[in-house]
Amino acid sequence: MGSTNYTGTFIQVAEDCPVTAAEQPPAGGRAPSVAALQYALVSARPYELTSDDVLFDVHATRQGIEADARAEAREAFFAKDQACLRASPLAKRYGWGFHHDGDGRVALVPLGSTEYEALAADPEIKQLKAMRSRRA
Repeated sequence: MGSTNYTGTFIQVAEDCPVTAAEQPPAGGRAPSVAALQYALVSARPYELTSDDVLFDVHATRQGIEADARAEAREAFFAKDQACLRASPLAKRYGWGFHHDGDGRVALVPLGSTEYEALAADPEIKQLKAMRSRRA
């Protein structure tokens, strides 16, 4: 089973992120967007979930996977490579960084905040950028 989890890592917003301060993603129409689901999950439970937890929960919610089938579905989901939170629309479009603590649990950090600046400048934390939306 593959994993998308990081430890002791800060994922900064993408270089081509169109905002200068974090924005809450819109709730969406009939079905909530991936960004809205990720935002709701991580903002409600900072440093409780791993990247794997977030990605699978969003997938299961969007696919309508029932609770009793989730263990098997999770195994199948991670049997294939999955994009990590560096590809999240929160970091690419909405101005949210992801801080992964020493145990791999994740929290959102808003671009433009003092917390974001402190984490981005911390040499003790591995620094990564979210993936760009367009080629350089």
